[in-house]
Amino acid sequence: MTSLNVAICQAAPVPLDFAGGIAKASRLAREAIDGGAQLVAFGETFLGGYPLWLDEAPGAALWDHPGTRALHAIMLDQAVVPGDERLLPLQELCDETGAVISIGAHERVRQSLYNNQLLFRPGEAPLDHRKLVPTHGERLIWMRGDGSTLGAHQAEWGNVGNLICWEHWMPLARAAMHNLGESVHVAAWPTVREQYAIASRHYAMEGRCFVLAAGLVQKKDDLFDGLERVGGDADALALFNAIEGDVLNRGGSSVAAPDARIVAQAGEDEETLFAELDLDEIGQGLASLDTDGHYSRPDVFELSVDTKAKVGVSWDE
Repeated sequence: MTSLNVAICQAAPVPLDFAGGIAKASRLAREAIDGGAQLVAFGETFLGGYPLWLDEAPGAALWDHPGTRALHAIMLDQAVVPGDERLLPLQELCDETGAVISIGAHERVRQSLYNNQLLFRPGEAPLDHRKLVPTHGERLIWMRGDGSTLGAHQAEWGNVGNLICWEHWMPLARAAMHNLGESVHVAAWPTVREQYAIASRHYAMEGRCFVLAAGLVQKKDDLFDGLERVGGDADALALFNAIEGDVLNRGGSSVAAPDARIVAQAGEDEETLFAELDLDEIGQGLASLDTDGHYSRPDVFELSVDTKAKVGVSWDE
């Protein structure tokens, strides 16, 4: 295959409410696939919504804040778990159509939450990527991932992998992913601000791959709607009311080519962004730059990636 049709579903999540989120994601993904997309990308934590109150609500990080505590309990209750059957609509869609879908979710493992960008692929279990380092206030919610979820899916048209948000400023994480030989990379963001677009284009140039920078659209009213869907909570409602502004995530999704040029650009509203990728551009770009090969110095620099899962407690028989 020398061309690939891709789509970014730049949409508003259904905050907190998993059932509403998976229904919307399944509908949007099917519409994108019906429109010709072979790879469909959603933004960071589309399933559950990005926890905007961490950045936008004054006092959210204060010790024992009642609103933050209430929201954490709701997120634990709504989060996906490994092997979650509620994700089957996306898996079945991939199995039926042969498409690949990248989507973010809050995931619960035992008693902790992770930021997971799931890669659904036909005939195989989803590929996990748990965010290695939650950024700043995100550490109030998410645990750190480990090297066991650094990987790429081998599709018939090439390899595809994910990184999440500020992982794109982790040089060694980028180097590890470049070693996997991605043809297409999904860069999942809550919103694709200017510096995030720059990081995505840099990744495309450095990795000689196409990058789908996938953002969300989120409004303050969406938070109220999601909270009501899961039964409401007075303390969480008070925290949301303290947020200033109406539009909190503004899309900005884009597709970057291996030479860093923009192939497709979305606006600030909900839309599905389509692009046709010429995969021959990857090999052409490698003629001058291969950061994992002829433009590296393995005699000077060496990277070791620990891919063992860090479970913390081992029960020996």
